[in-house]
Amino acid sequence: MQALRFHGQKDIRLEEVDIPTCGKGQVKIKPAYVGICGTDLHEYLGGANIMPTSPHRMTGESVPLTLGHEFSGVIEEVGEGVDDMKTGDRVVVQPIIYDGTCGACKAGFINCCDKNGFVGLSGALGRRAGGAHRLTQELRDSHPGLNILGSGWYVPAVHALMCKRLTSLLALIEPLAVAWHAVNMSPYTKGDSVLVLGGGPIGLAVIQTLKVKGCDRIIVSEVAPRRKEFAKQFGAHYVLDPTKDDIVARVREICDGQGANVAFDAAGVQAGLDQAILAIRARGTLVNIAVWEKAASLHPNSLVFRERRYMGVATYVQGDFQDVIDAIASGKLQPADMITRKISMDEVEEKGFKTLVHDKDNHVKILVEVCP
Repeated sequence: MQALRFHGQKDIRLEEVDIPTCGKGQVKIKPAYVGICGTDLHEYLGGANIMPTSPHRMTGESVPLTLGHEFSGVIEEVGEGVDDMKTGDRVVVQPIIYDGTCGACKAGFINCCDKNGFVGLSGALGRRAGGAHRLTQELRDSHPGLNILGSGWYVPAVHALMCKRLTSLLALIEPLAVAWHAVNMSPYTKGDSVLVLGGGPIGLAVIQTLKVKGCDRIIVSEVAPRRKEFAKQFGAHYVLDPTKDDIVARVREICDGQGANVAFDAAGVQAGLDQAILAIRARGTLVNIAVWEKAASLHPNSLVFRERRYMGVATYVQGDFQDVIDAIASGKLQPADMITRKISMDEVEEKGFKTLVHDKDNHVKILVEVCP
């Protein structure tokens, strides 16, 4: 079968690889849609950074590796001992690889596993990828015949058109779960004012999550005109341009002279970090979601004398995928417009990665159609 493999900086190749066998307690999944993530792009432009160049502690694999961790698919084969799923079920996989034995895992923090990895970044054989979930009654009512079982979300192909739409949406659950987890980890409560740095996929997912949770004062800092439009479309109440607006002064003005209660950094830019620290109020919190390409600087006194907090968040934990599914099922979360292009596997470099480098302002999420 064909697979898109990462070999090194700006070196991705569509290659023939062996079809894996389906062992006991396993399922074989044929990918349907795969989202191109910012992490994939960073690896393409400057990697290998996250992708292992020596055998990964969990998978034993190293570059070259097959790309793709935001994916939906169809169960092709069910191994011995698996009785809660069947061939033809449509799925999305939570791609975290974790050992389940370290202190973080035992505490439920699978995203902070001492040996953590990701399907599609650390190799394809995650022993503990995914988790058990249950189908909401709302989703049953709105889409009869759907099931959520085992280690993912299963959508039997009852109605072809319905399933095709849902399968592409399923590929959005992973980035939406990142934002959902970030908001859950933050001290945000209803009534708080929030600043979001960056109108890319994760920033837009944060906006949508905040909207679901009832935030009525969402401020976004973004440069690109198209992404400003996306921010407004998905629920931002104020959209500022850091090249034209004094972000700190405007945020304080909007927030009764005090500044935002919470800020989310989905941009990972030094200038944005500097502005966000000063734009949050006394005892406000800046939540970093961004994966930085290089070290940033921060003056501790900016935190100390206003008792501000700076915290990091990483991916998601058990329950976050389910929460996103529930929000989509209820109609509170409507992310379909995040999909701005669909491409084939042989177009990934030219119409995928290079588009996100040279025309990223006009795109949110590009999906690769593998076997839709």
